Amino acid sequence: MSKKIAIGGDHAGYEYKSALIDSLKEWGYQPVNFGADTADSVDYPDFAHPVASAVENKEADFGVLICGSANGVAITANKHAGIRAAICWEKEIASLARLHNNANVVCIPARFIELGLAKEIVKEFLETEFEGGRHARRVDKISCI
Repeated sequence: MSKKIAIGGDHAGYEYKSALIDSLKEWGYQPVNFGADTADSVDYPDFAHPVASAVENKEADFGVLICGSANGVAITANKHAGIRAAICWEKEIASLARLHNNANVVCIPARFIELGLAKEIVKEFLETEFEGGRHARRVDKISCI
């Protein structure tokens, strides 16, 4: 069974989100689109919260969030219990976010990286397994709830 990927973003991430949905399908994932579906100005929390909730409630295996800097969506998503949203601007950052931090939401800064790199980052993130071991102990210490 293919993994479900919750995906969303604001107006700055709209074009990347649309392209990433196509890539996710090509890679065998099941994207669940939480919007935005136009380039009209919107508020990023309106899309970040539903993506984070889907991952938090195990309705999706991972989340992908896109906005201009990725900061807004990451801050919003990380308010949810059990969410470890990581801003990734290079493939190695995405790999380490999964390997060492067991991140479950990747946040893409659309205004600072090219679309091709964004696709590579998302693919790296989704294909990298959590390393566990000493990192599991550290990840277990993250939650305040």
